[in-house]
Amino acid sequence: MKKLSLRTRVLTGAVAVAALGAGTFGAMSASASTPAAAPAAVKADAANRNLQQTTHLTLAAATKAAQAALDAAKKENQRVSVAVVDRNGNTLLTLRGDGAGPQAYESAVKKAYTAVSWNAPTSELAQRLTNAPTLKDIPGTLFLAGGAPVQVKGAPIAGVGVAGAPSGDLDEKFAQAGVASLTK
Repeated sequence: MKKLSLRTRVLTGAVAVAALGAGTFGAMSASASTPAAAPAAVKADAANRNLQQTTHLTLAAATKAAQAALDAAKKENQRVSVAVVDRNGNTLLTLRGDGAGPQAYESAVKKAYTAVSWNAPTSELAQRLTNAPTLKDIPGTLFLAGGAPVQVKGAPIAGVGVAGAPSGDLDEKFAQAGVASLTK
C-alpha cells in the first residue's frame, strides 16, 4: 500500500471534517424547522372552573352603533368622528364623518376606551377628576363627555366614543344614540 503524503492526509482529513460538519448542521437545521408536537387540546366545558365565558359585541353590532351615532350627529348638522372599542379597549371600528376635525378621530377612540374601562359615561368620569385629578394621567384615556359604555347585565362589553361637536354634551348624546340602537 502506498503511503500518502502529509499534505494529502491533512487535505483528506479536512474534507472529512467539513463533510461531517455540514451533515450535522443540515440535520440540526432540518430539525429546527420541524414544528414541535402540539400539546393536547384542552376540552372546552362550560362547567370547567378554569374557563370563563364572555360576551363580545359583533362587528355588525359595532357598525350599527357607530352609524347610529353618526346619523344622530348629522341630524343636528354636526361633524363628528365615532369609535367603537371592545371590552379590552381594542378599536373595533371608527367612522370619520364628513368635515370632522383631525383631532376628533383620536379623541373618539380615547373616549370609547375610557367609557368601557370604567363602565360609565365619560361625563360622569370627568366629574371624578375633582377628587382624583391623577386619573387623567392614565395612558389612552380622555375624561371629556362623549363616551358611553355598552353593557350586558350591567357589565361593560364595549364603548362608543364621539368627538367633534362643539360640546361634550352633544358628543355624549350622539354616543348614547349609538348605544341605544343596539336595543332595537
